[in-house]
Amino acid sequence: MDLLNKDEFFEAAAVRHEDVPVGKRLLRLGELTADGRDMFLTSIPTGANLAEFQARLVAATAIDDAGALVFTAADIENLRRLPAGVLNTLANAASRLNGIGQQALEEAEKNSGAAQSGDSQSGSPSPSASPSGNSSSG
Repeated sequence: MDLLNKDEFFEAAAVRHEDVPVGKRLLRLGELTADGRDMFLTSIPTGANLAEFQARLVAATAIDDAGALVFTAADIENLRRLPAGVLNTLANAASRLNGIGQQALEEAEKNSGAAQSGDSQSGSPSPSASPSGNSSSG
């Protein structure tokens, strides 16, 4: 097996993405970089409920064609107001793509049940979002 040089390594390790259907269009979700993962994890407030966790995950991973983030922190509240099924589908795809385990989602869901907010919580995340084709850059 041949060894990679630096350029080949960075090309082989490029961020992957997945296009997820939303209505009749697609939203591209990308892998978090190491810095992006750290920023995402530190953005989660202690005791955040499931909607907050999912909205922040989608905001941290939704990218455009150039790989730039689509959403900012100012969009978190609007993302939380999405239909639960849409947010579940996007968050499940983002967590699958980024290897964010079920334990993190379950912890956020548990916090959701304990949260004293006026938000209506309906059900739990879909155990299996319909898979969409992975598209890798590379």
